Order: sequence, then structure tokens, then C-alpha cells
Amino acid sequence: MQKLLVLTPANLLFPLALVLFEFSVYIANDMIQPGMLAVVREFGVDASWVPSALTAFLLGGALLPWLVGPWSDHIGRRPVMLGGVVFFILSCVATLWAHDIFSFMLLRLLQGMGLCFISAVGYATIQEAYVENTAVKVTALMANVALIAPLVGPVAGAALIQVWPWRVSFMLIAACASLSFVGLWLAMPETVSRSRQSMSWPKIGRDYLALLRNRRFLASTLCIPLLALPLMGWIALSPVMLIERAGMSVLEYGLWQIPVFCSLIAGNLFLVRFADHWPLGHSVRLGRAPLLAGVAMLFVGCLLSAAPHYFMIAGICLMAFGEGLAFAVLYRFALTASRVAQGTVAAALTMLSLLTYALGVEIIKQAYLRAGFAGYAVAVLCCATLFLLLSRRTVGAAMAERRSAAWLADEAG
Repeated sequence: MQKLLVLTPANLLFPLALVLFEFSVYIANDMIQPGMLAVVREFGVDASWVPSALTAFLLGGALLPWLVGPWSDHIGRRPVMLGGVVFFILSCVATLWAHDIFSFMLLRLLQGMGLCFISAVGYATIQEAYVENTAVKVTALMANVALIAPLVGPVAGAALIQVWPWRVSFMLIAACASLSFVGLWLAMPETVSRSRQSMSWPKIGRDYLALLRNRRFLASTLCIPLLALPLMGWIALSPVMLIERAGMSVLEYGLWQIPVFCSLIAGNLFLVRFADHWPLGHSVRLGRAPLLAGVAMLFVGCLLSAAPHYFMIAGICLMAFGEGLAFAVLYRFALTASRVAQGTVAAALTMLSLLTYALGVEIIKQAYLRAGFAGYAVAVLCCATLFLLLSRRTVGAAMAERRSAAWLADEAG
């Protein structure tokens, strides 16, 4: 397969269509968060179900990658991706018939399965279609566009819930995903030779076992959710923290999400700007500084301030900037940590990441419910500490390997 070295109008439609689908899936979570209080009121349950909607969504994303990745290695990326988009559209439309909190949570689980196709199929195709530095930059740029979802979603959801029923948001999401289907149908390349991979269940099992035994893959993969969990916990709990606890209006809650996700976008743009000038992995090391500063800000607010939510927002902004610097590079390191077929590696990466997200969000939720803002701050500190310990060794090893490969290439030249 020929690698694409530069983006041109002719090959730009695919990443744009993919990121539109990514936007649709993400906004299916972010747009409903302001309306979750209306959802639980309609179904007659308490507010503890609000963060559980995100947990169900993440668990859905962890259910299918084990099959989706190898399946796309076998029959090709295009048909699996297109089928996934159709499935997501139908799961959004089905919310019209949700009649209680359990049917709603089941649909959240099904909608979360859209995450499987983004990571295990779409992003695997990006890694196969572009050379390394270009793939990192494309991934970071796509993340910026996708991050419009958590930036716009809370504000749009807050405005929508004032005018229309919460179910309308899912109809708008389904329409957006339908547009992405058209773009993917027209422009998505097929990067897998269908005759190259056989759908052998014993081989799939051996591949997954090899990945689970690969310490570098495991460490690189776990770095991703550990870095992002403070922000995921914020997304899940901020409606309760800001609306119920701090007394903000739904619209004020939505507006306070803007600086958080602008910080994440700024970190991604910083990475894109300097990706060609830094050795791959340097941005992860730089991202540790704002991460630590954000954790410190969080603790100052929770322990010393009468209005801790403002310090929490500032701390999350700093951590989000560090995440933007590091996320795309960590994803590349994890995806290239093994020689197993890319679809299988991406599937394992997705499953492990999303299971860690789901478990982490529940732990952060319980910490907050039991100890308030201080409990949330302690949970964030634990995530940051584990990330720093894992990333120090993982990133150093990956950078050393790339220096060694470059030296061997120079010697051979």
C-alpha cells in the first residue's frame, strides 16, 4: 500500500468524514449531559444515575472491539466501518421509544459501541494510510475537530433542553452521523488486502494473548486512559458538581465547559505545530508539567477555597492542555508496540482503554459521592501519579527504540 505523505483536497474527505462520525459519537454523550437531570426526572430516579450514563456509554465502546478489529483485518476496513455508522444511527433513533431508565441505559450502551468503530477501524486506517509523523499530525488535527463535540455539546444541549424535549438531541445526532456515512462511502480508502488475513479464531486468540503478554503494549495503552480520566471524570460529574452543588444554571454549566475544551484543543494544536521539530515522545514529557500544575490547583481549591469549583475548572484546564500535548503520541506508541495486525492491536487498545475509562469513572464517582470535591481531587491525584510512573518508562523506551532505528538506517545508508 502506498503511503500518503501530504493531505490534498483529493484525500482530505476521508479524515473529515471520519471526524464527523467521531463528532457524532462524542456529542451523543456531551450533548445529553446537560439534559441528564431532565432524563432522571422523567424516569423518576435520583441524580446518581447521571454519571452512570457515561459509564454505560464507555462500556458499550469496550464490548465489540475484540471482534471488530480482526473482522476488519479479514473483510476490509470499509465495510466494517460503514456498518458501524449505520448501527450507531439506528441506536440514536431508537431513543424515541425509551420508556424507563433501564431501556435508556441499554441504548446508551448500544450508542457507545460507535466508539469501537472509530478506534479499532477508523484510526487504524489513518495509521496505515499515512507515514508516522503525518499520522500523528492527522490524528491530532482530527482530535481538534472532534473536540468541538465536548466544546459545543454542553452549550448546545443546555440550550436545546430549554426549548425541546431531550430526545430531539438524538435525532440531530443521527442526522449528523448520516452525513458522515455519505462521506465515508465516497472517500474511505481500503488499506487491507482481504486475501492477506484469514479469519482464524485460534490465530485471533493467539494474537490477543501475545498482546496481553506484551508489557510495552500494556503500559503504553494504560497511559492513555490514566492521562484522560481526570477529564472524563469531569465530563461525568460536572453536571452534578456545577448545577446541583454549586447552584449554576444549565446554561452556565455549559459555558464553563468552553475553557476546559479550548485548553485541550490548544494542546493538540501545539503538538501539530511542533511535531516535525521534536523527537516523537518529547511532547509527552512536556505535558507532565501542566498535568502536575493542574492537580496542585485542584487540591488548593478543594482544601483551601470556599468556592472550589472555580479552582477545579482551572486545574482541569491545565490537565487538558497536557493531555492535548500527549494523547496522539501515546496512541501511536501503543499502536506500534507490537507486530500483530493493526486491526487487532487497535481493538485490544480500544477495549483496554474503555474498560479502564469505565472503571475509573465509577471510582471517581464513588470518591465524589463519599467525600465531595476532596474525594474527586484524591482520585485525580491517583490517576496522575499512575500515569507519571507508567509514562516515564514507556515513553523513554519508545524514544530509545526510534533513535536506534534511525541510527541503523543511517548506518545502512
